[in-house]
Amino acid sequence: MGHLTGLKPLVLVTFQSPVNFYRWKIEQLQIQMEAAPFRSKEPCMAEEVCSMSWYTPMPIKKGSVVMRVDISSNGLGTFIPDKRFQMNINGFLKRDRDNNIQFTVGEELFNLMPQYFVGVSSRPLWHTVDQSPVLILGGIPNEKYVLMTDTSFKDFSLVELSIDSCWVGSFYCPHSGFTATIYDTIATESTLFIRQNQLVYYFTGTYTTLYERNRGSGSWIRVLASECIKKLCPVYFHSNGSEYIMALTTGKHEGYVHFGTIRDGQVSFEMLPRQWSVCEQIGVTTCSIIWSEYIAGEYTLLLLVESGYGNASKRFQVVSYNTASDDLELLYHIPEFIPEARGLEFLMILGTESYTSTAMAPKGIFCNPYNNLIFIWGNFLLQSSNKENFIYLADFPKELSIKYMARSFRGAVAIVTETEEIWYLLEGSYRVYQLFPSKGWQVHISLKLMQQSSLYASNETMLTLFYEDSKLYQLVYLMNNQKGQLVKRLVPVEQLLMYQQHTSHYDLERKGGYLMLSFIDFCPFSVMRLRSLPSPQRYTRQERYRARPPRVLERSGFHNENSLAIYQGLVYYLLWLHSVYDKPYADPVHDPTWRWWANNKQDQDYYFFLASNWRSAGGVSIEMDSYEKIYNLESAYELPERIFLDKGTEYSFAIFLSAQGHSFRTQSELGTAFQLHSQVDVGVVLADPGCIEASVKQEVLINRNSVLFSITLKDKKLCYDQGISGHHLMETSMTVNVVGSSGLCFQETHLGPHMQGNLMVPVFIGCPPGKRLAFDITYTLEYSRLKNKHYFDCVNVNPEMPCFLFRDIFYPFFLIQDLVTGDSGSFQGSYVLLVVGGGPTLDSLKDYSEDEIYRFNSPLDKTNSLIWTTRTTRTTKDSAFHIMSHESPGIEWLCLENAPCYDNVPQGIFAPEFFFKVLVSNRGVDTSTYCNYQLTFLLHIHGLPLSPKRALFIIMVSASVFVGLVIFYIAFCLLWPLVVKGCTMIRWKINNLIASESYYTYASISGISSMPSLRHSRMGSMFSSRMTEDRAEPKEAVERQLMT
Repeated sequence: MGHLTGLKPLVLVTFQSPVNFYRWKIEQLQIQMEAAPFRSKEPCMAEEVCSMSWYTPMPIKKGSVVMRVDISSNGLGTFIPDKRFQMNINGFLKRDRDNNIQFTVGEELFNLMPQYFVGVSSRPLWHTVDQSPVLILGGIPNEKYVLMTDTSFKDFSLVELSIDSCWVGSFYCPHSGFTATIYDTIATESTLFIRQNQLVYYFTGTYTTLYERNRGSGSWIRVLASECIKKLCPVYFHSNGSEYIMALTTGKHEGYVHFGTIRDGQVSFEMLPRQWSVCEQIGVTTCSIIWSEYIAGEYTLLLLVESGYGNASKRFQVVSYNTASDDLELLYHIPEFIPEARGLEFLMILGTESYTSTAMAPKGIFCNPYNNLIFIWGNFLLQSSNKENFIYLADFPKELSIKYMARSFRGAVAIVTETEEIWYLLEGSYRVYQLFPSKGWQVHISLKLMQQSSLYASNETMLTLFYEDSKLYQLVYLMNNQKGQLVKRLVPVEQLLMYQQHTSHYDLERKGGYLMLSFIDFCPFSVMRLRSLPSPQRYTRQERYRARPPRVLERSGFHNENSLAIYQGLVYYLLWLHSVYDKPYADPVHDPTWRWWANNKQDQDYYFFLASNWRSAGGVSIEMDSYEKIYNLESAYELPERIFLDKGTEYSFAIFLSAQGHSFRTQSELGTAFQLHSQVDVGVVLADPGCIEASVKQEVLINRNSVLFSITLKDKKLCYDQGISGHHLMETSMTVNVVGSSGLCFQETHLGPHMQGNLMVPVFIGCPPGKRLAFDITYTLEYSRLKNKHYFDCVNVNPEMPCFLFRDIFYPFFLIQDLVTGDSGSFQGSYVLLVVGGGPTLDSLKDYSEDEIYRFNSPLDKTNSLIWTTRTTRTTKDSAFHIMSHESPGIEWLCLENAPCYDNVPQGIFAPEFFFKVLVSNRGVDTSTYCNYQLTFLLHIHGLPLSPKRALFIIMVSASVFVGLVIFYIAFCLLWPLVVKGCTMIRWKINNLIASESYYTYASISGISSMPSLRHSRMGSMFSSRMTEDRAEPKEAVERQLMT
């Protein structure tokens, strides 16, 4: 059992960045998880386990609908081969009332009839490269059926589309007949496009991870309803946050292209050129656009135009149209006939060569945006690297005609002809190899049939040919014993070329009494290795997290439902920390996971003690070090998938080659000693030599019969201005070729032969993804305290946003944080600081207009509106704003009369406060990087002074109140005795009146009483009333009153 022998499967999930970088952050994100063993719940007679499985959470990231999953082993226990598959989000599914899954684009069919596929011509698989979660393939005769898959045809569904299939023929849209066949299909990130006859439809999927609200279609939407569309042309790469598609028309708008733009599921079309048609601008009476190719980096359409000049024969031209400037240019006239190669592999078209009688029939254009190679294809192949000079590739026979080309965009191209033959080409070379039918294919399929492979049959039909992860695949329908099967299989290009080479070039040598078979090796080297490869993350910009399952406190080590749920929650929380790690204030530790464990690190040993003694809560133990970001990935001894270069950045590596036989010679030069030279040469081809440069140093290792080539790729600081991190990067490439090795050199591995000698790496010039500018609040506080000799925070302290005193000089410092490598260092470049908003409270913040921003920040302001100033004398070219750096003398707050922070009313007994919204940007003032860093953060300033008027008013009011209180106190002290005496007299008189009234009332009621009793009562009453009236009189006065 693998679990008991230490086996731990590792799962690496790679999230594809979304198209719309205006909405989502561009990043190359991965998370590596360790699988958790889970025991089956089925009844089992064994003591421990009968069957088990491995589980990991499957995280989903906002903005990403394409995910690649790689499964590998930790190297212990049972060997398991590496495996890769896609886990994409299908936005074209829904659940019905019975909770069953259904397609929204149509009805799924479960019977794959042979007539749908047998004998059917193959068709291209068109989609946005690396961005389309769902692929679609049409071409089923006389049926509106398509094949749909969200696993790149590992599994698939046959769907009948719910479209109206109406016929809209007219005098300007001629058609020979009607058919239900879906001809052209194109898949983008969120939208599917189809063409049926002259009608074009699209359907937008429901992707809540891409849009703020649901923008999914309820049904197929017909576009370009008044147009007659003869062909859809794909755009393989997205740019400027959008995807594109092109529709070619016939009829009334012949000579125009309908250019479609897709962003966030919204589709719009524009007819190009905007003014005059292509036919009118190239000066012909009639023309037809056969194919269109869009070069996104240049905003250029390459059009293959068929034109007629009066009664002359048809001619073909390549026309360039710039979508930004609306300029059209005729680039190249395609020769009328195929040139005569005369045994050469290739021929430069100069106009002086001889031609055959076979007319050229071009069908399409293919452009690789990385190496700038352009191919014009039909019954020929023309190749160019500058759109002006073309090379004819003579290996492709003129008797054949190309139907479509499958492109890897990594240096390899597969060609499918009208007769379903497959040819192979390495870009930059001149040899074209036939893969099917060929001797190599016969050997290969014979071996597979002998092995009874389920992926091969004697009767098969290819539906499409496509590249996935730089490997060539076929979608094939097999017929075995009257049973059909649709399979996806790898086309073993290397094995086919090896078989073909071995069957054509071999020798029989007699050694003794036996004949020995030996094969001729045309490869110029025997061993090729890459050395001195740098750490990949700095150049690939690949971010990776590691997550291990929590430790279960069970002796067998098996997890349960609770521990798996905890594991899933931890993984999602880790990704949530990554998503929110974009705060303008830099943390003391540059790591998204720092805040997770910052307060618990000191108790780590205690938690370990609990886990070691099986006392952890919930029966699981979570190790803090098991959830971290990895910054030290090692190279896999191969060139990275892509390279990002900032301004002046270098990428260096070395190639070690062991030569075949004796490949060294000496050469003498005048005045020098003999020098050793190798016949094994390496060439470096740059797609844009004006932007990047490469240097190659050769070191001959004579004792090892080897050569070491040290290659350095460097940006020349010429072809890019400044851009936001990951946005609008310039695409180019570097290709390393060992001379004479194309299609001839192979390395045997445990996964089969691997082609060597031709290495292509896409290069992106600009600001790499994963770099940002952050406010270094920690060092700013320390430096401010040092320079100002003190620091006073606000009364109500906010640790996330410390305050700064108005009268202190403000010394801001910023950090350049690399989210990929973990580097964090002081920003040494120049920048412009602007106050772009503010308010006395967080709830009253407002953004300022452009005019207000100028008045509040410009040293040229004459309206007395400045918020701040500095002693820095360096300004922008128009002197509008100050240019600052880490060496600037600091900022002095002003808040002049017309500034928004002037004359704020205090919200209590403390001085006024104000929140400034500050924008920091190095755009146009910093030449040290291609990155256009932009940082917006809030700055809390307290202790703002009052305006003179308000201060005087407050002083006068305060003085008046104080003087009034003093006068009142004096008056009170002087008049208080008189007031007391007056009050006493008033009280005495009131008491007398009350006593008299009481006496007369009592006398009238008790008239029958005796006189002695009355006299005695009157004397008692008088005595009582006098005592009440004046208790303050002396005792002697009271006695005299009694005596009377």
